[in-house]
Amino acid sequence: MNRLIHRLLLLVLLCPCVVYGQLLYEISGNGVKHKSYLLATNPLVSRTFLDTIPNVFTVFSRCDKVITEFAVEDYEAIATLRQAALLPDSARLQDYYNQNDYQTVSQALALTLGMSMEQLGRMKPSYLTGLYRTALLQQYLDLDGQTMDGFFEQVAQQTGMPVKGLDNLGETLYMTFDREPFDYQCDELLQIISYPEREVQLERAICNSYLNGRLGDIAFLIESPDNRSTLSYSDYAVYAKRNVQWVKRLQSYLKEGKVFLTLNCIYLGGDKGLIALLRKEGYRVRRVNR
Repeated sequence: MNRLIHRLLLLVLLCPCVVYGQLLYEISGNGVKHKSYLLATNPLVSRTFLDTIPNVFTVFSRCDKVITEFAVEDYEAIATLRQAALLPDSARLQDYYNQNDYQTVSQALALTLGMSMEQLGRMKPSYLTGLYRTALLQQYLDLDGQTMDGFFEQVAQQTGMPVKGLDNLGETLYMTFDREPFDYQCDELLQIISYPEREVQLERAICNSYLNGRLGDIAFLIESPDNRSTLSYSDYAVYAKRNVQWVKRLQSYLKEGKVFLTLNCIYLGGDKGLIALLRKEGYRVRRVNR
C-alpha cells in the first residue's frame, strides 16, 4: 500500500497538466463559430518550458493567425521605434539630476550595460530603465539561452501565418516611452539603480506564480502596496484600461477565424485582467488542460 501511495504522489508531482494547466485557455461562445486559444507567456522563462504545457503546439497548429501585443511588420516600424527612444534635442539627462545622482546613474549604466553616458545620454529614461531592468534580471535570475518571448510569432512568420498586434505603432510608442512624465521617468531610472533588489524580488515572485499557473497571484503581486518596484500599481492601472480596448479589438479577430493569442501573463489575471474582461463580455474562457 505504501508503495502504491508513493507512486501516486510521484505521478501527481510529475504530471504537467496539474501544474501548468492554467496557462493555456480556450475561447469560444458569444457568437463566434471557431474556437480560439490564449497562451500566457513570461519573457523571463526559458523557451523549453513550452514543452511542458500540454497541447500548446497542437492547438497552435489548428489556428490561422497569431495575435499579440504588438507586431513589428516592417523595417520602417523598427526605425520609428528607435527614433522614438531618443530624447528631444532640447533635453539632457544631467539637467534632471543633481551631480551625485547623475554620477550614480552614469556609473551603474556603464557597469551593467557596458556603455557610457556619452553613448546612452541621448536615450529617454524609460528606455534606459527597460535596458537596465532586463540586464539586471538576466544577471540575478540566471537567465541563459532563449526565452519563450516571441516564439510563436517567429514560427508564424516563418510558416506564412499572419501575425497581428492589439496595439498600433502609435500606441506602442506611447506605452513604451511616453506614458509617464519625463521627470517621473528620471526618478524611476534612479530608483531601479538604487534599489535593484525590489525588481528581482518581484520578478522572482511573478515567475514562481507563472510556473504554477497562478495568473491571479501575479495581478495581486503587482497591485500590492508592498510592491515598490518600477512595475507598480500605476502600471497595472494603465494595463487595465488598455485591456478594455483590447477586448473590443479582439472581437473582430475572433469572428474571422481561429486565433492563437499570446500575451504576457501580467495582463491576464485578476478582476481587471483580460481573461475576466473576456468572460464579462460573454465569451467562454476555460482551461484547455482541465
